[in-house]
Amino acid sequence: MELQTKICQNCKKNFNIEQDDFLFYEKIKVPPPTFCPDCRSQRRMLWRNVRNLYRHKCKAPGHEENIISVYSADKTFIVYDQKYWWSDNYDSLDYGQDYDFSKPFFEQFIELFNKVPQCNISNVNPINTEYTNMTIDSKDCYLIFSSTQNDNCYYSEGINNCKNSFDSLSSHHSDLLYQGIDCVNCFNVSFSVKSDACIDSIFLYDCKNCSNCFCCWNLRNKKYCIENIQYEKEDYLEKLSNFNMSSYSNLNKIKSIYELKSKNAIRKFANIINSENVSGNGIEFSRNCHEAFDVSKTTNSRYVWRFLENNGSDNYDITVGTKPELCYESNGVGAGYHMRFSVGTGNSANSQYTHSCVSGCNNLFGCISLRSKQYCILNKQYTKEEYEELVPKIIKHMNDMPYIDSKGRVYKYGEFFPSELSPFAYNETIAQEYFPLTKEQAIEQGYKWKDKEERNYSIDIHTDDLPDSILDTPDDNILNKVIECSHKGTCNQQCTEAFKIIPEELSFYRRMNLPLPRLCPNCRHYERLAQRNPMKLWHRKCMHEGCTNEFETSYAPERPEIVY
Repeated sequence: MELQTKICQNCKKNFNIEQDDFLFYEKIKVPPPTFCPDCRSQRRMLWRNVRNLYRHKCKAPGHEENIISVYSADKTFIVYDQKYWWSDNYDSLDYGQDYDFSKPFFEQFIELFNKVPQCNISNVNPINTEYTNMTIDSKDCYLIFSSTQNDNCYYSEGINNCKNSFDSLSSHHSDLLYQGIDCVNCFNVSFSVKSDACIDSIFLYDCKNCSNCFCCWNLRNKKYCIENIQYEKEDYLEKLSNFNMSSYSNLNKIKSIYELKSKNAIRKFANIINSENVSGNGIEFSRNCHEAFDVSKTTNSRYVWRFLENNGSDNYDITVGTKPELCYESNGVGAGYHMRFSVGTGNSANSQYTHSCVSGCNNLFGCISLRSKQYCILNKQYTKEEYEELVPKIIKHMNDMPYIDSKGRVYKYGEFFPSELSPFAYNETIAQEYFPLTKEQAIEQGYKWKDKEERNYSIDIHTDDLPDSILDTPDDNILNKVIECSHKGTCNQQCTEAFKIIPEELSFYRRMNLPLPRLCPNCRHYERLAQRNPMKLWHRKCMHEGCTNEFETSYAPERPEIVY
């Protein structure tokens, strides 16, 4: 089919469906979407709570202990500790139900969801890493999220193979990294963005193979530089000693100077490495991928974000995946094949509308929390013949009796799960990070909102009363004290309003000669997010004089940066 322009059901804006898109939809046997790419992404994100952790009573038989959970205590459905959830002590098929052709499919799905036990968090092979979520093979970590194979890391997200690092985002293979964003192979580096193979440096932007550099940008293979000026080693060390990084007030002054001067940095239109026929950002070793962000070794895919372990192929509309193939409109696909409309599904194939189905599931429709099962519908077991006869009837029924949400959005077969059925409020999910809304906006658009819970603590130390220098910070006056977040809950960043400094954290600040933070971990995370480009593309021309090249870039035309 030729290119078609449609009006999005949700935002009412026009969006295009191209010929290659139609070929993909035909290949996996789904209808074209009725939501635009951004609204589809937002809808998937509404089913993904990464950072908000709560105390919740374990509902497993014989258990009443408090556990850490992505589900708040006011949720009425069953939540099991992940060790029990993965055990053979129960069978989720026991909650199976017949398909009811008198009710919309999504109404029946949420009825099942409210009965089947849910896993409290998702951590694979954790060692002393309880207060985290969506981690794999991590040891001695605290409040890290969506991360793999880390050791002694804290307050970070999207980091892989890092050690002894704090407050970082989308960084890999680094040690002693602090406030690193998109940094790779770095050692003892702080407050740096998009830097690779750098050592003993502070405030870098787009530097590679540099060491002992301070407030620099766009450098390659340099050492002993300050503000992109080369010095001899002795002069560099003398000048560096004049910057008192242990002082919070001095650090803020240095940060302001760096932000002002680094505006002269050249911004590459996109971070694309060894790739062919691609558009997006953060792409490496990939081919034929468009609107792709943070992917590696991926082919023939579109509207995809964060493929964790590479090697994805032929996917559309995936929010976080691990080696997916022929998957569509899914959130959290681990080693999945031909998965459509799924959430948190791993090592499974040929299934649709599943949630938390793992360990070799195959041919499921509308199932929840199953392991190693096949030919099931709404958690009820069928024979292969019965399954193959019933699924087409259900798909027809979804089209004949669609689910209609409170805002009149119509959900037929081919739509992802309705946003209003998500177990999370809008501001509990990553949708708030990438499509931020106020409470009023969220409610107006038909989303749930979670108000702040009453907290049973009092502030021990107000932000203004914190020591300015780490050198003046005694252990007994800081550790385990409730410290006020300087945002005081007035921001729209999932602010916790207060935080504590833990012993490992204080030791790190002393080692790095850095002052205490003034913001809670969530607000610090949002500050880092603001330094990454959005997952959107604009058509622009190169700003280098005389260059006629044009490209798709995540730098909006109104932004002040110089983009080549």
